Amino acid sequence: MPVFIMPGFISHRLTSALALVCASGFLFGCATPKDPAATTNSAASSAVSSVAAIKINQLGFLPESAKWAVIPDVSATQFHIINVATDAEIYTGTLSAATYWDASDERVKRADFSSVKMPGEYVVRVDGLADSFSFRIADDVYRALNTASIKAFYFNRNSAALLPEHAGVYARPLGHPDTHVLVHPSAASSTRPAGTVISSPKGWYDAGDYNKYIVNSGIATYSLLAAYEHFPEIFNQQHLNIPESGDAIPDVLNETLWNLEWMLSMQDPHDGGVYHKLTNKRFDGVVMPHEATSERFVVQKTTAAALDFAAVMAAASRVLAPYEKQLPGMSAKMLAAAESAWAWAVANPSVIYKQPDDIKTGEYGDRELVDEFFWAAAELYITSKKETYYTAMKPADISSTVPSWGDVRSLGWISLAHHRANLSAVADQQLIAARINALATDLQSVWVGSAYGVTLQQKDFKWGSNSVALGQAMVLVQAYRLNGKREYLNSAQAMLDYVLGRNAMDMSFVTGFGHKSTLHPHHRPSEADGIAEPIPGFLAGGPQPGQQDQSDCGSVLYPSKHAATSYLDHWCSYASNEIAINWNAPLVYVSAAIQALTPKP
Repeated sequence: MPVFIMPGFISHRLTSALALVCASGFLFGCATPKDPAATTNSAASSAVSSVAAIKINQLGFLPESAKWAVIPDVSATQFHIINVATDAEIYTGTLSAATYWDASDERVKRADFSSVKMPGEYVVRVDGLADSFSFRIADDVYRALNTASIKAFYFNRNSAALLPEHAGVYARPLGHPDTHVLVHPSAASSTRPAGTVISSPKGWYDAGDYNKYIVNSGIATYSLLAAYEHFPEIFNQQHLNIPESGDAIPDVLNETLWNLEWMLSMQDPHDGGVYHKLTNKRFDGVVMPHEATSERFVVQKTTAAALDFAAVMAAASRVLAPYEKQLPGMSAKMLAAAESAWAWAVANPSVIYKQPDDIKTGEYGDRELVDEFFWAAAELYITSKKETYYTAMKPADISSTVPSWGDVRSLGWISLAHHRANLSAVADQQLIAARINALATDLQSVWVGSAYGVTLQQKDFKWGSNSVALGQAMVLVQAYRLNGKREYLNSAQAMLDYVLGRNAMDMSFVTGFGHKSTLHPHHRPSEADGIAEPIPGFLAGGPQPGQQDQSDCGSVLYPSKHAATSYLDHWCSYASNEIAINWNAPLVYVSAAIQALTPKP
């Protein structure tokens, strides 16, 4: 969510000579201090170097996955795959003809080396250019990425002390207990008048700020639940090293429960309505969570919040049902909460969020609610098996779109497609498949004609463009699961490649992953903790030409106004470099899907 910053909030991290600090725990190395001067100049120099660079997924590939690199428009007509260990050439291929990508104003060629399957570490070599970053081909190449992308949610936990045994160098005291939260006048009712104190702990900080929003929690939480529901084999043996590890519940579900339990506390037990957000009146400065002590409020009940809540609780009810022994009564409680929220929304079908004058934090306002009604009804139909919910969906009237927090209709189509074999006779199986396939076909046709081999078009470079890329991949994954056409899986792979380095910025947008990755995300704990490296596993928002934060960034300039290169790796850039739970969640989903669906050698 956009986090607007008052002048003076931007600060550089510690620059004094600190001893190297090595962390214990999962996926941490040594932390070193940051040179602030390097940050100021890095964007411009990065733009210059990226033009002449070979762009590639900097982690690598599964043996049987499609594999590509993007090459500048040089005179060379061939490329070579070189084994790093021996410097031996193991493959030579022909470069494609150069084509133009308007999003970056570049002419580029492509190298396809999908036939290279032998595990190892390699580089792409082209005459006249520096070698590409090295990459691996391995069966486990995305395992650490998937684990870190989930653990990023742990690092954004509200109401929790992160202990060294779980957080390593990123340990921090408890912040925002949220056991003393006030009902804002906008949320007041006869049973809970303004000033009533409620308890609403747990949950995840939404983004770079310290507030919690039901609407954005909706798509984020669902995406984690869906990742487990669709690909349990990826998660059942996974160990995140979180406090709940080892309790006979998969860790991804344990982490999701931290937010689900908060969401449950946001429902008014007297009428079933759901508060839109829990927030300060204004954004905090650059401080750690325990240093942010402003009063907290629940603000306004809205139809969007009630419907997103209903959808997520219905989905969670069925995903958690097998864990009745560990979570007695939880599945039934969630389904009852979902139906109560649905009833409130039906009785209050157009309560749109209106920001109170004294609240200045993120809005997540949404005036179009047809998609939320469809999604909530779909999840309730699947879980409860009540056909009245299918009728309420009005499926013939609902198209499919790339999922986002403000347009969730395709989450319903995704769930219906996954459960199609167990739906009642009232469900239109052909319609469900057609909705998924139509959108995936459109995306795949963009991929075929793209100079970079991606499904992103210039219009897709909006706020959180990396999430758009992975949302497109989620749709393509569903089409592959429906019809098994390999081109859909290849297109989804291409979008994972994109966020991991095969992009016009020549960088991985995932903190801690890749040779050249996001270092300075707009994320308060990562900026305020005095540690050079950011917390690993967070996906930066990504390039977009709006540059709404340029006035706040002062002399730190974007490298370009072109859509695909309008990205600034600096703390000040909330418009391109913030993190958010709804952006990380599709990274979890897609990195799991690619592992699960790519054929094995």
